[in-house]
Amino acid sequence: MKGLMLVGVLLIVAGLAGLTWPVISYTRTEKVVDIGPVEVTADKTRHVPVPPLVGGLAVAAGLILVVSSRRHA
Repeated sequence: MKGLMLVGVLLIVAGLAGLTWPVISYTRTEKVVDIGPVEVTADKTRHVPVPPLVGGLAVAAGLILVVSSRRHA
């Protein structure tokens, strides 16, 4: 039952992180021009929105897993 508790705690942490930071940003380096020895790259920032509903559901599912793993222990 330790596995269920671990998954539950991870879901709670991930859900709280999703509620705290509603947008996940990351930067990608993309090749723009590649002509022989000349190579031009550009950094592009992407944003991935995390809906609050997903964070709330993750927290709720984590709590359910933690409570159910304690009852079976």
